[in-house]
Amino acid sequence: MSYINPLDNIPVWILFLGATVVFFIAAELGFRVGKFKHTRLEKGQRPQVATILGASFSLLAFFLAFTFNMAVSRYDARKVLVLEETNAIETTYLRAKLLPAPYDTEFQDLLRKYVNVRAQLKEDTEMETVRQLIIKSEELHSRLWAKAVELTENSKYSGLTSLFIRSLNDVLDLHGKRITAGLLNRIPVSIFITLYFVAFLSMAMMGYQAGLTGKRTPIANFVLILIFSVVLSLISDLERPRQEIFSVSQKTMVDLKNKLSRIP
Repeated sequence: MSYINPLDNIPVWILFLGATVVFFIAAELGFRVGKFKHTRLEKGQRPQVATILGASFSLLAFFLAFTFNMAVSRYDARKVLVLEETNAIETTYLRAKLLPAPYDTEFQDLLRKYVNVRAQLKEDTEMETVRQLIIKSEELHSRLWAKAVELTENSKYSGLTSLFIRSLNDVLDLHGKRITAGLLNRIPVSIFITLYFVAFLSMAMMGYQAGLTGKRTPIANFVLILIFSVVLSLISDLERPRQEIFSVSQKTMVDLKNKLSRIP
């Protein structure tokens, strides 16, 4: 299964520079068209460009806010799920100690291996490595669940068994939730294409108005272009499985790995 969107292969700094250059070109083209049109306007004629420009920037700002909120919500969900998974694994490990021998040590050994695998899922991990770690995780899922089935068939401690199985089930569920939140539940590429297209037209309209009036504010225009380019780049980075600016810390999982490694 592919977890990569086409934009994921483009570094964020290239997206930023590319957006800045493209938006600057759009503003310059709009200015030249507006200047050309200005020389052919009849005396007293005033096109309603300012109203259209205001509406286009309002639409762009709304679209940016909507997309930014989508990206932040997914980023927050990924952070919360790391903590929830860490807590679920630790709880399952502690409850495994309540099981009868030899299941207690067998489950603890498998959970240690599972934590070692999960701790390798860092924010800068290559996607091919991520795929391999997911495969290893699911292999350990099968071993854990097979051992759980054996436990339920042989154990006389039904209350403790039920408590442990519930925790183990949470661990398996959180694996699926992390894959969904981090790799599958993505902002569609069509939204990004539309967002960049609306921004391009807005910058062209800004240049067009400047050409009609004959008054340019290059510094203000350049700052505005930079602002939109930065926001678009931040949205792209927030939404990616492998962030370059923002990152989902795996420290809690690494701390759990170190903690379990110290337990005899």
